[in-house]
Amino acid sequence: MSDKSPSLGPIGGPQLSKLAEAVANLSPTELIWASGFLFGLAQSTGGAVVTAGSAPAAAVAAQPTGSLTILVGSQTGNAKGVAESVKAQAEARGIPVSLVTMNDYKPKQLKKETHVLIVTSTYGEGEPPEAAADLHAQLKGGKIGKLFGLQFAVLGLGDSSYEFFCQTAKDFDAFFEKAEATRLQDAAILDVDYRAAADVWAASFLDKLAATLTAAPAAAAVAGSAVIAAGHSAYDKFNPFAATLSTNQKITGRDSTKDIRHFEINLEGSGITYQPGDALGVWFDNDAAVVAEILALTGLTGDEQVTVSGKAAALSDALTNQFELTRLHAAFITGLAEISADDKLKALAADKDETRKFAANAQIVDVLKRFPTKLTAEQLVGLLRALSPRLYSIASAQSEVEEEVHLTVGVVRYPQEDGSVRSGGASSFLADRVSEGGEVRVFVEHNDNFRLPADSNTPVIMVGPGTGIAPFRSFIQERDAQGAEGKNWLFFGNPHFTQDFLYQVEWQKYVKSGLLTKIDLAFSRDQANKIYVQDKLKAKGAEVWQWLQDGAHFYVCGDANRMAKDVHDALVNIVVEHGGKNAEQAEEYVNELRRAKRYQRDVY
Repeated sequence: MSDKSPSLGPIGGPQLSKLAEAVANLSPTELIWASGFLFGLAQSTGGAVVTAGSAPAAAVAAQPTGSLTILVGSQTGNAKGVAESVKAQAEARGIPVSLVTMNDYKPKQLKKETHVLIVTSTYGEGEPPEAAADLHAQLKGGKIGKLFGLQFAVLGLGDSSYEFFCQTAKDFDAFFEKAEATRLQDAAILDVDYRAAADVWAASFLDKLAATLTAAPAAAAVAGSAVIAAGHSAYDKFNPFAATLSTNQKITGRDSTKDIRHFEINLEGSGITYQPGDALGVWFDNDAAVVAEILALTGLTGDEQVTVSGKAAALSDALTNQFELTRLHAAFITGLAEISADDKLKALAADKDETRKFAANAQIVDVLKRFPTKLTAEQLVGLLRALSPRLYSIASAQSEVEEEVHLTVGVVRYPQEDGSVRSGGASSFLADRVSEGGEVRVFVEHNDNFRLPADSNTPVIMVGPGTGIAPFRSFIQERDAQGAEGKNWLFFGNPHFTQDFLYQVEWQKYVKSGLLTKIDLAFSRDQANKIYVQDKLKAKGAEVWQWLQDGAHFYVCGDANRMAKDVHDALVNIVVEHGGKNAEQAEEYVNELRRAKRYQRDVY
């Protein structure tokens, strides 16, 4: 009669049962330790019996001392991409590793970690990205306590043009130090052209990390974390899909102060999928007229040969599709001042505040017109930054439009004193330089931090003035396709009802059908006193509070620096006034909404 006891490789029967019993109550970290301990025994004794307390030195040396948890706070997807790259490199080295978005992570878990890597961006005035807000707040407030024994490092992405460059990364680095965690490597504070520097820093970090760990199989990484799935599509930021622009329609009136366009892009044959809340990345070429003006101002022909990313190219081609010409950064001004003999330019560059103010409201051409400077081709490209795609909130649900994707884009125009008009790089590319039927290189940037509730019966409140309406058009299309029973309330604002009511006919249709339960409109300049969406929220505060009590999710999309802050303050005030809480309790209530993913923002 054969033995039916379970077996695993060379271990079977009673031995396997005893082993299973011995490890039954071990934590994931203890299991990792045990795997290294047993491996060390095998290497040092050849299978000989070792009594308790007599483990050989080789076994002790082989004990894994923990695992790496990568916590990512990403606003536009760049930080997530870097984090996924580090994770892949760690796995290739056999390092136990998990990757978690910060808003899927319980901050108190930090006390159980051995090694943590923070990868984060910064946005607005030095603020953490939405996914990082709660962890940032808890560490800042000291609510997690001391983190003795935790080894950490921080990798930050930012833009040195901004005053609070990489502030969130600097904050996290300081918070962990204050909590008495051990810094494994100095923080990486990386600028817009971050890819090469991030790779070098990550390699050094993983070398140091490996020295503190005995590598166990990657499958032994800490369990229970919400791991980000990489690679939703064959197409991404560095391998975009050549799509077709099928519709370019202005949706503001003739007399509107805004030029807002509805774009429809055909994704047929791409296999690209997206969800409501995702963004579409758009690569673009610079305006030929702007390229010609820069060449004339610097005394160059455009035929000069330059090397970009190791490849030779004509200067005019490189300026067209390799470099940022419409986003001015402070380093261009300071770099030009070092080359130029212009005393006024040198004085401007010496004043950081004035340099930032100038850079915020001008383009490369404007600097060269104000401070004419002859440059070599190498000097010019040395001052410029690599071109970056622009991200736009998707304004359609794939369940509705299938192999299309829709965008709602405000075309950026800057009137100049001389009567000329400067335009935004990507928005004017879509509006003015790609004809219907023309090619647009695109990719989807998935945003798991801005999602409809999993339960379609859950009510939602959506606040989206201006082009912030885009994701909520996708939300409503999706809920329509789902046959969702949950109530939907939209707050929308713009300057004028007759000129700027975006998708008016569609919203009226949804109101008539009952899908859109409520709509509140704030047309700021249709009366003597300006009215904004935050004012409408306050006016409906009692009902907003009741919806929140009924489990509603609260969404905000649009301008980060003004509107989103005012809406946040309005929400807190509603909790104070109608929830019977003091200011501190109201802030905590709103933070709890954020932690429960019932308060989500897509702001820029």
